[in-house]
Amino acid sequence: MTARPEHQIDAAFMPLFDSAVLIAAREIGFAEREGVDLVLHRETSWANIRDRIAIGHFDIAHMLGPMPIACNLGLTPLTSDTIVPFALGVGGNCVTVSNPVWEGMADHGAVPDLDPETAGRALGGLVRQRTAAGKEPLRLGVVHPHSGHYYELCYWLAACGIDPLRDIEIVIVPPPFMADALAAGRLDGYCVGEPWNSLSVARGIGHIATVKAKIWRNSPEKVVGVRKAFADERPDALAAMLRALHQSARWCQDPANRDDLALLMAQPRFLGVPPALQMPILTGRLTVGDGVDLSVADFFLPFDKGANFPWKSHALWLYTQMVRWGQVAHTPKNEAAARDTYRPDLYRAALKPLGVALPGANAKVEGALAGPTPVGSAGASLVLGPDGFFDGGVFDPDRVDAYVVAQAARGGDQNPGR
Repeated sequence: MTARPEHQIDAAFMPLFDSAVLIAAREIGFAEREGVDLVLHRETSWANIRDRIAIGHFDIAHMLGPMPIACNLGLTPLTSDTIVPFALGVGGNCVTVSNPVWEGMADHGAVPDLDPETAGRALGGLVRQRTAAGKEPLRLGVVHPHSGHYYELCYWLAACGIDPLRDIEIVIVPPPFMADALAAGRLDGYCVGEPWNSLSVARGIGHIATVKAKIWRNSPEKVVGVRKAFADERPDALAAMLRALHQSARWCQDPANRDDLALLMAQPRFLGVPPALQMPILTGRLTVGDGVDLSVADFFLPFDKGANFPWKSHALWLYTQMVRWGQVAHTPKNEAAARDTYRPDLYRAALKPLGVALPGANAKVEGALAGPTPVGSAGASLVLGPDGFFDGGVFDPDRVDAYVVAQAARGGDQNPGR
C-alpha cells in the first residue's frame, strides 16, 4: 500500500515546453517519492497565473523569470510577495518573423544563420525603408510586458540600432496564439518559447530569424515562482518540492529520455503538439525556414550548467531592463526588492542533503565566460558558461548603478552601422 503523500502542492503551468520539469516531477514520480502530491493546473495566460498565485489559488507556478520581481515591485494589478527558489532552465526562445518580413530582411542582407547582429541589421534596414515609405510600424508579439522575451527582444533591437519604443510596435499575445496571429496577419513577428516558433515554420508561415541562445547564451528564462507565505508556512513542503524538481530536471536533460519526455508533453492536457515539433528544443536542431536546418549550442538546458540555480545576478539584470524600458524607477529600495526575489539560500538548503553541485556564490558577472568554466561549488563539480551577450556586453551585479546609466545612454538610438 502506497503511503499517503505528506504534502499537497498546487502548481500552475503554461503550455510551453519549458514547463517540462514541473510536469515530469508529477508524471514520472519524482514529487511522489519526496512525499508531495503535486496537483497541476494548466492555464491560458501568464496574467492568469500572476493573479491566481497572488490570491492564493496556487502555491507555486511556472512563471516568467521577471514576473515575481514585478510582483514584488508593485507593477502588477494584485501586488504579492513572490519568491524564486528554483529556475526551470536557460534558453529556449526564438524570434520568428513572417515570410514577407523575412524576404524584406533578406533584401537587406539577412541570411539563415541565426546570427543576431546580421539579422538585426537587416531588420533595421527594413524598418527604415518602411518608415521612409510611410508604412505602419512592424508589429511584434511578446508573451508579457514583464518577460525575458520582452527584455531580450528590446535588448537585441536596441543593440542593432532599432528603438523598440518608437520604431516598431510591441504587443502582448499568449504563447499558443502566436502562430495563429502570424498566419492571420495580426503580427509581423514574435518572440516566444518553443514549440510555437517551430510550429510557424512547419506550417510554412514563418522564419526563425535568431534565438535567445545567441542573443545571450545560457541566459535565464522560466522559474518556479512561490508564494512567500507558502514558503514561510510550509518550509518542509517547499524543500521536498525543490528536491523533486532537481531530480526531474536531471531526468529531462538526459538524452536517453527524450522520446519519453516528448510523448509525455504531447498529451493534450500538457503541451498538445506532436513529438516531432518538440525535437528542436530537445536536440537544439532547428528548422529555421526554407528547409534550412541548423544546430544551436545550448539552445535549451533544463539542468546542465547551473540551469536551476536562482542567480541573484539574473534577477538584477532583469531589473535593469525594467528600468531601461521605463517600467520602474531605479532606487535602492527597488534594487533590493529585485535582488531579494531570487532565493539561492532556499535552493541550497533543500539540495544540500543530496550532495549535488551548489554554487559557492549567489551572483556572478554575466557575459564574462567565453567558454565552459569550472567554478567553485559545494558537493559535485560544476561547470558554467559560455554566457556571452552577442554585442560583447558584460553585466556586473556589483555595479548596477553604472550599468543602468550606461544602458540609459544607449537607449534605442545606437548607430545602426555598428
